[in-house]
Amino acid sequence: MLNAEFHARKNAATPRGIGVMCDFYAERAKNAELWDVEGRRFIDFASGIAVLNTGHRHPKIVAAIREQLDRFTHTAYQIVPYESYVTLAERLNACTPGDHSKKTAFFTTGAEAVENAIKIARAATGRTGVIAFGGAFHGRTMMTMALTGKVAPYKKGFGPFPGEVYHVPFPSALHEIDSAQSLAAIEQLFKSDIDPQRVAAIIFEPVQGEGGFYQAPPEFVRALRALCTQHGILLIADEVQSGFSRTGKLFAMQHYDVIPDLMTVAKSLAGGMPLSAVVGRTEIMDAAAPGGLGGTYAGNPLAVAAAHAVLDVIEEEQLSSRAETLGNQLKARLRKLQASVPQLVEVRGPGAMVAAEFHDPQTGAPAPEVVKRIQARALEQGLLLLSCGAHGNVIRFLFPLTIEQAVFDEALGILETALLELSDVTV
Repeated sequence: MLNAEFHARKNAATPRGIGVMCDFYAERAKNAELWDVEGRRFIDFASGIAVLNTGHRHPKIVAAIREQLDRFTHTAYQIVPYESYVTLAERLNACTPGDHSKKTAFFTTGAEAVENAIKIARAATGRTGVIAFGGAFHGRTMMTMALTGKVAPYKKGFGPFPGEVYHVPFPSALHEIDSAQSLAAIEQLFKSDIDPQRVAAIIFEPVQGEGGFYQAPPEFVRALRALCTQHGILLIADEVQSGFSRTGKLFAMQHYDVIPDLMTVAKSLAGGMPLSAVVGRTEIMDAAAPGGLGGTYAGNPLAVAAAHAVLDVIEEEQLSSRAETLGNQLKARLRKLQASVPQLVEVRGPGAMVAAEFHDPQTGAPAPEVVKRIQARALEQGLLLLSCGAHGNVIRFLFPLTIEQAVFDEALGILETALLELSDVTV
């Protein structure tokens, strides 16, 4: 069956609210490549939105899932527990930042992890307020939409949202917002909107995902930690997109000398299987009463088996250092192109969490149309790219960290051609 036929069926059977970027349908995939139903090959620089740091169908992950299939596929951990869940919790407790006593609870999606982190924070503090940041993306459930700092398309038409959620600007040197301004905005909240003694948590992404791959400055993260400690507020690091070696370290928080109270992880945790987690200080994680946390599919045994294999692959194949190597190659190539592509105003990001931002060189305004044209031209040549940012004017690069060097070099060639061909685009 052809892509066009599937597309017609999709439009008839599924709602328009589920936005779909590509007009072709996947048939098979391996590592950093996928093929559609018509046999066309694509290099995948999207990785299912940062889910496939270990690539499509890594042999060790496939083998782990198959082995678990022969045992059992579901019991609901809250009904009949299993050892692999406990062992994975132990592994995350050991490898996440900080040597303090920790506990881990598993869930299914990133949004679900964030929801439960807020529940845990409120239970632990007896407070209700939460502070988040402009440009943040934390999910599509009601609470996570409230936390998300972008209206269209995530919040449009879905309100009212849960109360006691407040937003302040996130630091971005390119957009002339420094750490001091963000911190001053929090202090202003404490004066005009909410007593700090009513704030349960401040949640932030060490590197904003949907917001544009802006990395939190070290001095800002230290100041957040100090502010939280001063007022008895919990600091939550949302590592759903930045975790599992994407930034050149296992977790982005390892770039800082700051320890969060709670962390949320998901996406690349289980190599394509649905699994998420909240990891945090023991006394905080134990605040919820028995039965207050969980879910029917939370910590599914197939996903847990995959996650064990993911952690093994990351260690055995040294994917954190591989992320640094690949990210440096990409950033060097993009920066070399800046002289020929005036719309490319900034290349940024730690490790392989790389972004390229485009503005109109005449007006300085964000240039989302340039990004769309680059994406379209790259896709014509077989390279799948994602955009992000408040204005859709940022290309984010989320290739598997296991990508073969030859395939990576091929992709960079396609990207360079797309940029140079469109370097004279006006907005």
